[in-house]
Amino acid sequence: MKELKYIKFDLSAKDVSKSVLVDLYKTMLMIRMFQHKIEEEYPKDEIKTPVHLCVGQEAIPAGVCIHLKKDDYVFSNYRGHGHYLAKGGDMKALVCELYGRETGCCRGRGGSMHLIDVSAGLLGSSSIVAGGVPIATGTALGSLMQKNNHVSVVFFGDGAVDEGVLYESINFAVLKKLPVVYICENNFYAVCSAQKNRQPLDNIYKRFSGCGIPGYRADGNNVIEVYKTAKKAVNNARAKKGPSIIEFRTYRWRGHSGGESDVSLGYRTQKEMDCWQKRCPVDNFASFLLAKKIITDKEIESFKKIFNEEINNAFEFAKNSPLPQKKDILKYVYF
Repeated sequence: MKELKYIKFDLSAKDVSKSVLVDLYKTMLMIRMFQHKIEEEYPKDEIKTPVHLCVGQEAIPAGVCIHLKKDDYVFSNYRGHGHYLAKGGDMKALVCELYGRETGCCRGRGGSMHLIDVSAGLLGSSSIVAGGVPIATGTALGSLMQKNNHVSVVFFGDGAVDEGVLYESINFAVLKKLPVVYICENNFYAVCSAQKNRQPLDNIYKRFSGCGIPGYRADGNNVIEVYKTAKKAVNNARAKKGPSIIEFRTYRWRGHSGGESDVSLGYRTQKEMDCWQKRCPVDNFASFLLAKKIITDKEIESFKKIFNEEINNAFEFAKNSPLPQKKDILKYVYF
């Protein structure tokens, strides 16, 4: 992993309005606070589903989903809380799903790793590595055939790049000029396996150039870079110019699953963790907005108060919501 640079936010193009900048920050802050609440509640053992947190990766869902319309399609993976919330998902329905309640977005049957909410355009999250990739490609084909101008976006990690289905899907998408954007959240680890130990070249965004797909690499901790790069790819897809792949380089602060850092397991160092935490996408962007007088400390505290209340209400609602009845335990489950 190369030496990390501090985040530099570039507004020289002046193509990002003040309201958009504030919205990006609010989305990142909300996702961060929501993940911290899960960390607080998870040790109580009332949430029975495994959780995979996206602390440290908040800029990617915020900067991508702001370009998507309600009827655009998003496909996520097991680390999908941020994608769901950034796409406009119902926080209460998400928390209820974590607790396995009937009021969850999947009626309590999916848990943290299998979020689906058609009303928000989140058509699926899969615990299978690269599981959402061919499905997103399929919905893009459907959009092309139906001429409905919808865009499909699929999020996956660097581990999914080791899966053949990604190559097959991209080849087909280029062949048919499908309106789909493939987004790799490269946090450099697949469970405990470093990218450098699995892939001989550090060039994910170039890996598929032989198929004819344009590839982009951007700083996944810099929400303005994410915003601008995603805008180009989404607009191209919507304009029927075909698919794109983006590699956003980021870092998960927590372990593969649960709320610990995993540093004690030995596959990464505290020094590496400290370096990436200095590049916090939320705090660095807040400092930038404050320095530019786009936002004030008072406004930030107001946002935190609002989100804290919303999050606490969602968890309280979930804890008081009913579990599925025993007689309906296999309802909505298909074999």
